[in-house]
This record gives sequence, C-alpha cells and structure tokens, in this order.
Amino acid sequence: MAWPRPNHLAVGRGHRMAWRDLGNPLGEPWLVLHGGPGSGAQPGLVAPLDRRWQRAIVPDQRGSGASQPRGATRGNHTAALVADLEALRERLGLPSWAVLAGSWGTVLALAYARQHPQRVQRLVLRGAFALSEREVAGLLLPGRARLKNLGEDPLWPARHRTPLPVVLRRLTQLLQSGTPGVAALRVARRWGVLEAALAEQGLWRSLHHAQRSGAVALAQAIHASWAALRRRLQRAQAQARRPQHLPADRAALAKFRVQAHYLRHRGFLRPGELDRAVLAVAEAGVPVDWVHGRCDAVCPPANSRRWAARWGRLSEPLSGHLGQEPDMLSTLRNVVAGEAC
Repeated sequence: MAWPRPNHLAVGRGHRMAWRDLGNPLGEPWLVLHGGPGSGAQPGLVAPLDRRWQRAIVPDQRGSGASQPRGATRGNHTAALVADLEALRERLGLPSWAVLAGSWGTVLALAYARQHPQRVQRLVLRGAFALSEREVAGLLLPGRARLKNLGEDPLWPARHRTPLPVVLRRLTQLLQSGTPGVAALRVARRWGVLEAALAEQGLWRSLHHAQRSGAVALAQAIHASWAALRRRLQRAQAQARRPQHLPADRAALAKFRVQAHYLRHRGFLRPGELDRAVLAVAEAGVPVDWVHGRCDAVCPPANSRRWAARWGRLSEPLSGHLGQEPDMLSTLRNVVAGEAC
C-alpha cells in the first residue's frame, strides 16, 4: 500500500502534528490512532478498513512519527493530544468520525470520546491499555524466565523488585539527553527488545492454542507471523550491544523518550479516570466494540472484559497484542464492517 507523505498542522507550543489522509475522500471517515505512546503511525494500522468505501485519517501524536519536533515532551500530555484531534477534525470540516484505536491509542480514544461524544460515531478499541502498574512492570521489569531467554544488560536501569516509579524516573533521565551517550542508546535498544519479546510471547501462545484446537489453516498463518516477529526480535538482540550508532537509533530514542514521559505520569490521567470515561461514553450512547486477543501478553484481556461488561460488545480473537496478527486482523475487519463476531 502506498503510504503518502504527511500533512502538518500547527497545534501550539511549537508542535506540528503530522497526519495522513487515505482511502475514499467521500467515504465513511475513520480516525485511526496509533499506540505507543511515541510510536507513530504505520500502514498496518489502516488494514482493517476497506479504503474503497472508507476514509482513514491517521495522525502522528505529539512527538511521534513525522510530527515535529520528534521526541519532544514539552507541552506533550493527554489533554493536548485530545485538543489536537479536535483541531484536526475542524480543519477537515468533518461533523463527526468513527475511531479505530489500539493499545495506548485506546486511552486517547476514550479521553477524546469523553470530551467530545457528539463527534464520535462509534469506537473500535483493540487491546485496551489500562495504564496499570502490572502492565508497565510486566514490560520494564522482566522476570527470571524472560531474562534467561533474553539475557541481561547491566546498563538497563531496572532490577527485580526495583520500585516502578524509580525505574521510570531513571529511564526518563537517561532518554531526555539531547546528545545521547552509550547508556541512552543501550536503554532504547533494550526497551525495543523487551517490547518485541512480549509481543512474540503472545503470538507463541496463540500458535500453541491454534495447534491444540486443530485449526490448521489458522495455525499456519499464525506460525508465519510468529516466525517473522521472531526473526525481528533476534536481529534486535544482536544489535542491542553494538557500539556504533544504527539507522534505527534516532527513531527509537524519540519513541521511548515520549513513552517514558507518559508512563511516568500515568498517561496524565487521575486514578479511575478510564473507568469514568467508559461510563461517560456509555451515558452518551456512543457504540463501542472491544477487540482483545485472548493471548495478549502486553495488555491483559481482563481490561476489555471488565469495560465491556459495563458497555459495548466484546470480541476475543485467538491472537496476542498486535493488530496485524491473522485472527485479530480478520476480527477487526468484521467489526469495522459492522458484522457480528
């Protein structure tokens, strides 16, 4: 799929938000929100949409992707991201749009829908993130089994039983450097390895379940996805300790600088804020579809199950966390098309 050059919208405090417009310009408009935070948009995000009949508006959140300045944390918080989305809607002259979001993007989608329910036709939320200590610690403080497979890095500022706030403070300090040294490079690379390892774990679980259930075609498709992610993880591990700068380092430093900033501040949301957002969306009557992989090792399926019990429909494909996994993508396409799963 051709991935167009982004447009840019000045949104204040020196930030210029990048956004792309794909699909049928007269079709059903969908706002597509990436995860991360800090990751930026990529072509796979729009795969659930049928671009013959639907229009995808895909922004890079502040400090992410092609937005400028990349990796910037000043003036970068959830309320600002919500305001940016509303400014983009007004710029496009759309009365409302549907929202497709994954992982961290579900947090932003709920915050936006809570503040602007009249502008949201429906929500499709994949792999909902609850900003819980369990989720964040599961990524940043790997247990002994994962360390045995991945190996340790003495420069990673996290040890078993280190308090999570301390870990996040150390990561933020290392990654904020304008001229990153060896420690910052190693930390960004290590974070990428840990992230890929969790995603690979979810895919491996779903492959195991598909094989046990006798779903041969699905197992073959999952195996192909798992093998590709496994190769990517092995490359990341091999590159993690190289002393020289690598082409991917700049993007990784920017991504994880923004991510550390948001995680340290718990997404700039008060305790219980996501629960209140779900309730507000329910009271406003905004339709919600929760789609969560049964084998998700990044964000526990209990997140979506708990919120779906309050409002909306729940689909649980045989997949991990990633939106491009075979059963996840098939389910998302059905949900976006309005078909029951």
